[in-house]
Amino acid sequence: MKKQIACVLLLVCCFAVLAQTKDKPGKGTREVVESKDAPKAIGPYSQAIKAGGFVFCSGQIALDPATGQLVPGDISAQTDRVLKNLSAVLAAAGTDLDHAVKTTVFLKNMSDFAAMNEVYGRYFKTAPPARSTIGVVQLPRDALVEIDVVAIASK
Repeated sequence: MKKQIACVLLLVCCFAVLAQTKDKPGKGTREVVESKDAPKAIGPYSQAIKAGGFVFCSGQIALDPATGQLVPGDISAQTDRVLKNLSAVLAAAGTDLDHAVKTTVFLKNMSDFAAMNEVYGRYFKTAPPARSTIGVVQLPRDALVEIDVVAIASK
């Protein structure tokens, strides 16, 4: 009998917690983020998901949002386009790169690290986020760089 009462009380507590978090941003909700100023997803994924007080951006490659084509140029040009795309997605989520807490950079050629890092540094001047940089064999559309971001959903 004590076990049954404890189970009922536990269920009541769970329902109370669910009722408190229902329909409150950042509390058990999941919102798809989409920006018209960034390239559409080229697969079955969202540009970003806003959940738990954070924005989780999918990796961006250097696609021009207007044409859907990879921008011409070297690693610097591609890194700049990627970070512009990520900025647009974060803006659609109500935040920005200043609220980024973690990035992952995927480089086709690790020899491009210094040039990528120089452009990256222009976007993260103070208190840059934690970052991992990984060398990969190939990226979608034969891009030179892909970057994903996790940011605080500030607004």
